[in-house]
Parts: sequence; structure tokens; C-alpha cells
Amino acid sequence: QVQLVESGGGLVQPGGSLRLSCAASAVTLDYYAIGWFRQAPGKEREGVSCIRYWDRSTTYADSVKGRFTVSRDNAEKMVYLQMNDLKPEDTAVYFCAARGGGRCPMDYGVDYWGKGTLVTVAN
Repeated sequence: QVQLVESGGGLVQPGGSLRLSCAASAVTLDYYAIGWFRQAPGKEREGVSCIRYWDRSTTYADSVKGRFTVSRDNAEKMVYLQMNDLKPEDTAVYFCAARGGGRCPMDYGVDYWGKGTLVTVAN
């Protein structure tokens, strides 16, 4: 069983930055791919990024490429999403998610979800 807790959301102006954190309670994160998803009001949940465990390779949605960076610290059981140049359309509840094995949750499904953290981008 893996429990995921997101933090770091808040209100930020357009063009600003936030770093989201995802803390995992698990014996180890070593064999989990971790994804970030978001759900804007009235919209479906969408995959934002993923980081695999064996080579730390990453995948990003086109809408966030060049602005968001995902990273992980397996020793600390933490995953981060650095978000730069934020836009109003980035406003959403952001979730982290884990999938056992090497494949990204955004492509192959989620085993565990966090409860989310709200990011609001507005003046």
C-alpha cells in the first residue's frame, strides 16, 4: 500500500512559479513510476508528467513542456513538480499518482492516488 500526500499548491500570479511536492508512505518508491495529473473545474483529469524509477526518464504533456520539471528523491520518498511561467489555464487541482513497475501512470493506469493540492493562477 502506498499513500501519497501532495503539498505546495496555492495562489500565484501569471508568470510565477510553484513547486509541488508529493510525499509517499511506502517501504520504497524504488519500483514505482510516479505521475502528476491535474483536473481543472468542469474538465476531465489529465496527465501532466511522469518520472520512471529505473532511469528517471520523464514525460510531459505538450501543454507544460519547457515549463514544468518533474524530479524524484527515492531516498526521501519524495517527488516534485517544479512549475514555471504559470498561466491561468494551469489552474487546477494537481494530483500525484503511483504505478508499480516502469510504465507511466498517465499511459497505463494508476495504482495509487493522492488527494490533490489546488493551484490557482490569477492576478
